[in-house]
Amino acid sequence: MNDYIENLNWRYATKKFNSEHHISDADIEKLQEAIRLSASSYGLQPYHVFVITDGELRQKLKPSSWGQGQITDASHLIVFANQTDFDAQLIDGYINNVSETRNIPEDGLKGYGDFMKSKLLELPKDIKAEWTAKQTYLAVGNLLSAAASLKIDTCPMEGFEPEAYNEALGLTEKGLNAAVVVALGYRSEEDETQYYKKVRQSKEELFTHI
Repeated sequence: MNDYIENLNWRYATKKFNSEHHISDADIEKLQEAIRLSASSYGLQPYHVFVITDGELRQKLKPSSWGQGQITDASHLIVFANQTDFDAQLIDGYINNVSETRNIPEDGLKGYGDFMKSKLLELPKDIKAEWTAKQTYLAVGNLLSAAASLKIDTCPMEGFEPEAYNEALGLTEKGLNAAVVVALGYRSEEDETQYYKKVRQSKEELFTHI
């Protein structure tokens, strides 16, 4: 646990990446697994994750990302895209996965599936989209912590135009929307931000024990 806390103190939102230093395929696989194993409400994971290394595409996305250099200089760009709407197919697919993974007859899971449907399917479309977008942030948190444990730098980013990302990645026709972006790579020695002291609320301000 001490190492975990040390890693969290080590990480920061990297402003300038070393564009010559690339993440190994083995480490990318570990980070993808950390994303895959993230907590998600009901276990549904109503999003898709794009791992982008294509330089031309990233140059295209940069103007829509407030011109931030992390978009093009980082080793990898991760785009978390939430489903903008869903129907019973999302839940039925999850129930089928549970059945196959745990070797449980689907009939034995029908009650749970019906419960999820009763809670989720009647929600207005905008509320569904808001809920699915929130799920992506659970996965982002896992990614940031896992990357820190590998001493891989990250910069989570909301400073971009989702509509432009949706168009560039063909997301709208897939029923997806770019919710949050994470740049991954290794910090540049020229990034002065790495030397700043981490600023957070004190424990006394942040926590109340009841």
